[in-house]
Amino acid sequence: MAYWLFKSEPSTWSWDQQVAKGDAGEEWDGVRNYQARNFMRAMEIGDLGFFYHSQTEKAVVGIVEVRATAHPDSTTDDDRWECVDIRAVRGFTQSVTLDQIKADERLASMVLVKNSRLSVQPVKPDEWLTICALGDTKA
Repeated sequence: MAYWLFKSEPSTWSWDQQVAKGDAGEEWDGVRNYQARNFMRAMEIGDLGFFYHSQTEKAVVGIVEVRATAHPDSTTDDDRWECVDIRAVRGFTQSVTLDQIKADERLASMVLVKNSRLSVQPVKPDEWLTICALGDTKA
């Protein structure tokens, strides 16, 4: 199993909207960055990811699961762009902010710290456990 982080502006797609989609989940569409797309191509069903609210909140707020591997993004006719489907697994007991992540030396090499603009990114297993612990949430 691999771990990931999915970033979304809450005004565009929020954790509550993701939860409302239930077990069917939703396409993680609209990604127009080759590196982020390639990360989605590497995902497998059952991989887990953090759901991260960007912009104003800047915090990990939940855990999602990959429900469908990379497939054409339904929001474009351009076949270069693909997406995965994800479903909400559980919310965080307490959100873990970007400031908390940056302040924790165990997370200093995390992609979110080094390249905060990338909308889909990998998370190392030790980073996963650390952030879950910071959020008082079952890994």
